Amino acid sequence: MINSNSSIFKYDDGGRSDAGRKGDTGDCVCRAIAIAAGLPYKEVYDRLAQGNATERKSKRGRKARVGRKTASHGIAVKRKWFQDYMAELGFVWTATMRIGSGCRVHLRGDELPKGRIIARVSKHYAAVIDGVLHDTYDCSREGTRCVYGYWEMV
Repeated sequence: MINSNSSIFKYDDGGRSDAGRKGDTGDCVCRAIAIAAGLPYKEVYDRLAQGNATERKSKRGRKARVGRKTASHGIAVKRKWFQDYMAELGFVWTATMRIGSGCRVHLRGDELPKGRIIARVSKHYAAVIDGVLHDTYDCSREGTRCVYGYWEMV
């Protein structure tokens, strides 16, 4: 489907249903990594769940996630273990927004680099491959959704 702001969307659950998972849950980080890295959903899920299980409790940590071996309730993407995992997979972080800078990059194929990226948007992560949004729904808000930054496979 192509909308007026040149975003292209392709339904892709990242192998979630093939892994036997049903229903909706907060696993967008896992799905996006599986899609962009071309890895099996279960492999990515198990690695993220292990990272959550070993995570220390912080004053602001989500209780649903901390210390539990699950990747279905969100991932602390700013933690060192997560950043190390992304680097291990060959991804490099690029920030596209700074405090007070305003939105400069939107979730649109013509504003993102070609290749395999994982875009961080408000409360969500989505895979974009060569300008095509791969997710379980079109989260681009018709090309107006701001991208805070992205992990790019190098």
